[in-house]
Amino acid sequence: MKELFHNFLFQPIYNALVVLIDVIPGSDVGLAVILLTIIIKLALFPLSAKMVSSQIQMKIVQKPMEEIRIKYKNSQEEMGRAILELYKKHNINPFSGILIMFIQIPVIFALYWVFYRGGLPSFNTEWVYSFVHIPDSVNMNFLGLINVGESKSIILALLVGITQYFQARFSLPKQEPKPADYKNSIQDDIMRGMQLQIKYILPVIITVTAYNLITVISIYWIISNLFAIGQEIFIRNHIRGPEEERVNKQLAGN
Repeated sequence: MKELFHNFLFQPIYNALVVLIDVIPGSDVGLAVILLTIIIKLALFPLSAKMVSSQIQMKIVQKPMEEIRIKYKNSQEEMGRAILELYKKHNINPFSGILIMFIQIPVIFALYWVFYRGGLPSFNTEWVYSFVHIPDSVNMNFLGLINVGESKSIILALLVGITQYFQARFSLPKQEPKPADYKNSIQDDIMRGMQLQIKYILPVIITVTAYNLITVISIYWIISNLFAIGQEIFIRNHIRGPEEERVNKQLAGN
């Protein structure tokens, strides 16, 4: 697995970074990191959009699935068979969202590992393809302002934490309004606690972590968070909204 990860994910992304540093005016590593992060995120965007569409599609079968569970509550085998038939009828793959998520994780991890173990400003010639030209010079001063090879940039660390907070705020699902007499279950309390930790505690932890890592990681983190925020806004307006409207019409027709 380690060799597959290196050959098919880490090394191609590492070489892409080398190429970008070579072609970007001034060989600015900071700009190369930003551009590479955006390219990878754009390549993964169709998978994210597909995952959202799959999640919304599941709404179609929620009501009939509950009916199946009640009808076959004493027979797990019959229940499983009926649920599979339901998915087949509506052409829904319940595992597509999980599969898409697992495809993205190693790619994102490889992108992070390139910046974390890349050895900049030097290049590991063993990782560089023979047809890739190694830049004659490497500029570690991002826009002439920040040395991306150094650690402990409080400004960038704070920006990492701030963008992480807003990324969590946009990505976490909205709480549906509940009746006045509704009593929270243990599951509701756990979910609420997890959301509070993701929104408020995680950004603090990430800020401290980013402060102690080389600055190039902070730049990657900031761009990644900003892209995730923009992606969520785009998905809400152009994918989630129209898809939910279509599904709701289909449910109303049934």
